[in-house]
Amino acid sequence: MKTTVGLVSLGCPKNLVDAEEMLGALTATGQVQIVDADAGADTIIVNTCAFIESAKQESIDAILHAVRRKERGEVRRVVVTGCLAQRYGDELAREIPEADAFLGIQSAPIIAKAVFATRGRALPMATGGATSTEVSPESDSRTFITPLDDKYPLIPPTRLRATAPWTAYLKVSEGCDHGCTFCAIPNFRGKHRSKPLENIIEEAKRLADAGTSEINLIAQDTTAYGMDLYRELALPRLLEGLGKISGLHWVRLLYCYPTMMTDRLIKTMANVEKVAQYVDVPLQHGDDGILQRMKRGGSVSSYMRLIERLRGAMPDIAIRTTFLVGFPGEDDAAFANLKTFVTEAKFDRLGVFTYSPEDHTPGATMTPRVSRRRASERRAELMALQQPISQERNQGLVGREIDVLVEGRRGGDVIGRSWRDAPDIDGSVIIHGAEAAPGAFLRTRIIEAQPYDLVGVRI
Repeated sequence: MKTTVGLVSLGCPKNLVDAEEMLGALTATGQVQIVDADAGADTIIVNTCAFIESAKQESIDAILHAVRRKERGEVRRVVVTGCLAQRYGDELAREIPEADAFLGIQSAPIIAKAVFATRGRALPMATGGATSTEVSPESDSRTFITPLDDKYPLIPPTRLRATAPWTAYLKVSEGCDHGCTFCAIPNFRGKHRSKPLENIIEEAKRLADAGTSEINLIAQDTTAYGMDLYRELALPRLLEGLGKISGLHWVRLLYCYPTMMTDRLIKTMANVEKVAQYVDVPLQHGDDGILQRMKRGGSVSSYMRLIERLRGAMPDIAIRTTFLVGFPGEDDAAFANLKTFVTEAKFDRLGVFTYSPEDHTPGATMTPRVSRRRASERRAELMALQQPISQERNQGLVGREIDVLVEGRRGGDVIGRSWRDAPDIDGSVIIHGAEAAPGAFLRTRIIEAQPYDLVGVRI
C-alpha cells in the first residue's frame, strides 16, 4: 500500500515551485500517493515561508495544526520544509519536538528519505554547500537542514504541478546577491545561482507539451539571470529561446530588480511576441533618503526614467510594483514623497507591505522606528491613493479587443485574465454571457472598467 502524503505550501510562487519539485520526487518513488492534506494523509509536509513576521506566524500556526493532528492520531508523520526550517531549524526542533523532521530549502533530493525514515535514525545529508545540522539519533526530534550548494540545486526530472494546467511558474535561479537592509532572504537562500539555460528551455517545452500556455518566470531577482554562469545578464537570451516554443502564448516576467533592467532586456521584451507586455518590478519606496537606507541602488529619478523607457518601448505594458512602508526613518516628509511618486508614476498594479524587523538584517537595528499603527495607516492611505489610478489605467482599455485566458465561472459569467494580470495577485476580466472551457483564450471587447477588474463581452 502506498504512503499517502498531503502538502501545505505557504508563501510565494518560488516556494510553490519548491513544493512541486518535492511532490515530483515523492511520486517518482512509486510508493507515494499525493492526497489533500486534510483528507486522510499518513504524512503532512508543511512547506514554510519566512519572508516577513506575518508569514512566519502563519507557518508556525500551520506546523502546530499539523502536530496537533498527529497527537490525535489523524496523521503519523509531520515533516517541515522551506524557508522557516532553513532559517530557524534548530530552534523549531527544540520548540516543536512533535514534528519528525525539519528540512530547509532545496529539499526535493532528500524529501523521500524524510517521509520514509524510521524515527530515531539519522538521514543522510545532501552533498555540497554550507552548514547543516543533525540532532543526535537518540533525540526525540531531528533537524535536517539542506545545505546550500554553490550551483543551482538538483531537482527531480518531473514536477507534480499544483497550479492549473494552463499556467505554470518556472524558476530560473535561486538566491540573491543584493544587500537590501530590510531583507533576510540572502541569509537563508544563499547567493544567486542560475539554472542552465538549456535546462529552463527543456522544462518549458515539457510544460508546453503538457498543455501550459502561460509561463511566469520567477526568482529572487530574474534580471540577474545568467551572471554566474555566462558572465552576462542572459535574461534576454532566455526570453528569445522561450519565444520559439510552440504552444506558449504568454511568457511573463516577475520580480525584476529596477537597476538591472537594461535597454537590451526592454528591447527583447518589446520584440519577442510571446513575452507578455507586463513586468513586476518591486521598487520598495519613492523617497531617495529611504532608498539609500534600504540600499536599493536606485533613486526616484532613475525609477521614473525606467518607467518612461518601459512605456516608450511598450505603450501597452502593465507595470506592477510593491512598496514597503514604515521602514526606520520614514518620517512624514518621506511618506509624502512616496505618495507623490505613486501619483506621478501611475502604476497599473501596486501592492504595499508594512515593514517588520528581520533577524540579522541591518534594518532591524536602525532608528527611528515607525510604529506598527502608523505603518498600517500609511499602507491603507497608499492603497486608497492607488485605487483611482488603477481605475484610470483600466478605463483606457474600454472599447479595446483583447485576448482573455479563461480560468472559471462566476454565476453566468466567465472569469479570466488578460496579459495585464499575473495569477493570484492581479485583477480579472469578467466576460458576460460567454461559454468557454478553462484554459481557452477568448477574444473579448472591454465594455466597463472597475478599480481592479475589467468587464467585457465575447466577440
